[in-house]
Amino acid sequence: MGSELRRLAVLGSPIAHSKSPALHRAAYRRLGLDWEYTAIELRGHGLAEFIGGLDASWRGLSLTMPLKHDVLPLLDDLDEIATTTGAVNTVLLDDDGRRRGFNTDVGGIVRTLREAGVGGVHHGLILGGGATAGSALVAMSLLGAARVRVLVRRVGAAADLEALGRRLGVGVEEGHLDELGRVDDADLVVSTVPGGTDLGVEPSAAVAQRAHLLDVAYDPWPSPLGSSWVAAGGSLVHGLGMLLHQALLQVRIFVTGDPDTEVPDEGAVLAVMRDSL
Repeated sequence: MGSELRRLAVLGSPIAHSKSPALHRAAYRRLGLDWEYTAIELRGHGLAEFIGGLDASWRGLSLTMPLKHDVLPLLDDLDEIATTTGAVNTVLLDDDGRRRGFNTDVGGIVRTLREAGVGGVHHGLILGGGATAGSALVAMSLLGAARVRVLVRRVGAAADLEALGRRLGVGVEEGHLDELGRVDDADLVVSTVPGGTDLGVEPSAAVAQRAHLLDVAYDPWPSPLGSSWVAAGGSLVHGLGMLLHQALLQVRIFVTGDPDTEVPDEGAVLAVMRDSL
């Protein structure tokens, strides 16, 4: 890519709390790239106009809620994981004008779980039914899950995840969040609900002591659920791990064009990104 100035940003709403600028700026400094990375408050209705107005200095975008679905019609092609999940959190703006969509949330979940010692999953449990829940389901599939129960507040809210499970060959069943106080057979739980949410139910001691909990929310930390999990004797995986590892995959995309191609001296790049948190 050379050392010319390139521009990148994270888009979403609310965005002021985002740690993505610190992560990415640390990476590009370590790589010796004069790249600018900012945070921009944006909702879906302004996305098409924003992307359409970008000039050739722009290299890519990171997307948070509510834009991970809204961006799909604006892209020229998707990678396999983005196609599977139907959610894009990374847009690469190629020099030939093509807009390529990627999902690094799945890889971020898998990498942080492996870092925490989770090597495989048989029965998973997901709390929440949105875009991140879809990424969590694909991640569980990659880790070997045969069945996953999705706990939501509203009947039917997991319908898209049930359909995704059929495509993945994973048995997905919907349940109500109240079940968290009774479930005892999951070996991995991923919570995708906002960090300050009071679920109105305490996790059963049996599931907390058996399963790791990855709480993807990291502000505030720990969440009420995370505090309950630890109090019940469970193992809690920090949501910042997912953020860190998905951001490293984004850096790979922006620098090399490929989420599977490492950047130079990647161990040192990951270290400075971790320190930025």
